[in-house]
Amino acid sequence: MDDYLRRIRDGSLKLYALEKELPPGEAVQVRRRFVEEETGISLPKIGDSSIDLDSVVKRNCENMIGTIQVPVGVAGPVLISGEFAGGKYFLPLATTEGALVASVNRGCGLITAAGGADVRILSDGMTRAPVFATDSVVHAREVVDFVKTHEDEIRQAAEATTRHGKLTDIQITTAGTSVFIRFCFTTGDAMGMNMVTIASEKAAELICEQTGARLVALSGNFCTDKKPAAVNVILGRGKTVSAGVKLTDDQIRTILKTNASSLLEVNTRKNLVGSARAGSLGFNAHAANIIAAMFIACGQDPAHVVEGSLCITTIDQAPDGVYVSVTLPALPVGTVGGGTGVATQAECLKLLGVSGGGDPPGSHAKKLAEIIAVGVLAGELSLLGAQAAQHLARAHKELGR
Repeated sequence: MDDYLRRIRDGSLKLYALEKELPPGEAVQVRRRFVEEETGISLPKIGDSSIDLDSVVKRNCENMIGTIQVPVGVAGPVLISGEFAGGKYFLPLATTEGALVASVNRGCGLITAAGGADVRILSDGMTRAPVFATDSVVHAREVVDFVKTHEDEIRQAAEATTRHGKLTDIQITTAGTSVFIRFCFTTGDAMGMNMVTIASEKAAELICEQTGARLVALSGNFCTDKKPAAVNVILGRGKTVSAGVKLTDDQIRTILKTNASSLLEVNTRKNLVGSARAGSLGFNAHAANIIAAMFIACGQDPAHVVEGSLCITTIDQAPDGVYVSVTLPALPVGTVGGGTGVATQAECLKLLGVSGGGDPPGSHAKKLAEIIAVGVLAGELSLLGAQAAQHLARAHKELGR
């Protein structure tokens, strides 16, 4: 180890190149030792890891020095009635926020007592939107016209790059001489960001060849990836999914310790009016909390919590109670690729019955989306109930400090 440390210090060996000379486990150890000596900070817990380093350093993390362990709790079981998820499920939640798992667990209990949550996938499509430069607004219109009249040719070029990706829609907008073309693909059980990027590049090459437009950036931010955006609220990105449950007055009173009218008023004044007054793109209580915890536990890209937070929570009056629903317009999830292959995250996916590719392709990713949506519904029910009953501060005093 000393020789490698010496070479790093004198610049003859780059920190990122250790895996070229050492097995992954030893490379991580040397790199961590170097950082410890440079900073004077000991990192024994970061060095304590149970996952397979060989695959992680090749696919998931560069310049690796160890792992961060996040506590994982389970909520449930929760009864789900979806097209892909059916039955009772324990929800894995990776979090350091006290009271979160307990809150979701209470919501799961309420949903199950009410006979389960209905959940449906409304649309499915991962997007990438290159931006092209044109010579004039006339040229921009020519590019738009070409795309509209040559969709089959563009689809053929894009789909030639992938076995699982299918181009299902193309949306176009312009701003002066800039042309934004938003390609939408189904991607099987993969979240699909890499897949659609490669496919969009090939489609963009064809458009440039045929129109004289110049590709400026493969992502022109009309996608929109990992940023809050109205286009994702309106058109969707990833899975668009809704979950709902009918609650009786008795269930609201005995489990949430409040009543239907108070629950309805909190949702209206907080989630709808309050969010509108704030200019928020998300009209919910804390959907991102559940999405983040399940994303981390299940190997999803945590940055996509931004899209997931665009949820809207609604409550309708119903005979002898209310109907509560959540709609997540942009939930990018997958069960193959990315972090889903990391051993601890793969175990959480197995817990939900969605590890790896599904049969038919795409069914596991859709099942995961349905389960996460019901988890969000459980979290919304519990928090809205706590606020309607004025129990929020008490819960955090007991569990979150």
